[in-house]
Amino acid sequence: MQELTIDKAKTALVVIDLQKGIVAQPTKPYLAQEVIKNASKLVNIFRKNNMPVFLVHVLITKETMLNVLSDESFSGSSAPSPDWSEFVPEMSPTSKDIVIAKKQWGAFYGTDLELQLRRRGMNTIVLCGISTDYGVESTARFAYEYGFQQIFAEDAMTSRSEEQHNAAVNFIFKRIGRVRKTDEILKALQ
Repeated sequence: MQELTIDKAKTALVVIDLQKGIVAQPTKPYLAQEVIKNASKLVNIFRKNNMPVFLVHVLITKETMLNVLSDESFSGSSAPSPDWSEFVPEMSPTSKDIVIAKKQWGAFYGTDLELQLRRRGMNTIVLCGISTDYGVESTARFAYEYGFQQIFAEDAMTSRSEEQHNAAVNFIFKRIGRVRKTDEILKALQ
């Protein structure tokens, strides 16, 4: 595996759905708290280096949810808690962070994420968050099609099962970017 180098002038961090309602759900192979801890390290070093931090959260209502026919549904029987979409305290946005509110799995569809990245001259994104195979993967597929270079912080993301996480990492992410541990990314940014 090639040593990771990162162009600080052209790289942004994109953190997917580290919000109260999502981190409260069971996750594997990493606990949500481990993911938050690693994502926080990335956020802190990006901020320290004056590199863009994009904090993405999903804001959906019954009216804005997709209503497609499917064999399984994500919808619960009760309304989400009032703080469901709020970022976890470790991801509280600063005045320099860019907050992206999405209504689908991916952070590009229906948002200005691409425009905000391009205006800042970014050609590479570091991705992390929950869930590996939903929000992160959907965002990564769009980023690939838009021509962005990608680095995946494998231990700063997690899913509902180890199989789901590993499938996204091993069969998708390794083909559209570089998969690294948080510490390798931090080392490249020192």
